[in-house]
Amino acid sequence: MLRNPPGGDRRAALKARHRRAIIDAAAALIDETGVATFTVDELAARADVSRRTVFNHFASIDEIVTTVCSEVLGGVLDEFTATPTTATATGDMFDEVVEVLRATDLVPPMAYLTRVIGMEDPVASPRQAVMLLSTFTDISERLSEELTRRHPRTELLDVHLMVSALFGGLVVLHRYWFEATGAAVDDESRRVWSELLERLIAATRNGHRSTDAPS
Repeated sequence: MLRNPPGGDRRAALKARHRRAIIDAAAALIDETGVATFTVDELAARADVSRRTVFNHFASIDEIVTTVCSEVLGGVLDEFTATPTTATATGDMFDEVVEVLRATDLVPPMAYLTRVIGMEDPVASPRQAVMLLSTFTDISERLSEELTRRHPRTELLDVHLMVSALFGGLVVLHRYWFEATGAAVDDESRRVWSELLERLIAATRNGHRSTDAPS
């Protein structure tokens, strides 16, 4: 006879279901309008939970939207974790991440992020800047965990420094890419993104040097 799970397990499962329902409902509402303009009441009704449950899981609508955007941008992490560990475990950690960044089409999720947080100008407002940074921070933390698992002999500080340099750079690239392309999803936008990405890779690998001529 099957036994009912312990009370703690049931509560944890219910909490996970509620969180998933809230995220899925937010994603659905965003897909319907193209932007994150829903209210807490609309979100709670779509997720079939109470307002209190929404705020038990998230501090604000912005945090929910950031979570949705992080999942959309998670293609980088999905691509990386899908690569067999045996194929990369003896390789260079930096090159592993760079290879995935080059191979992943980040233009559609970047355009999605730009649209969802309501950016109309490449210079983000303070609120938008926080949402951009939070989205990339979430992905970078998950990537750091995966790299630590693959490279257990590498100091955690070194992992965090490398990942932070690359993913912090992606936030900077977003502004220049948006300014050049208007966040379009087309071949020209991908070309611009690729060029910017290569500059970030080179700067992170080789360091930052002044290009001013000596006086």
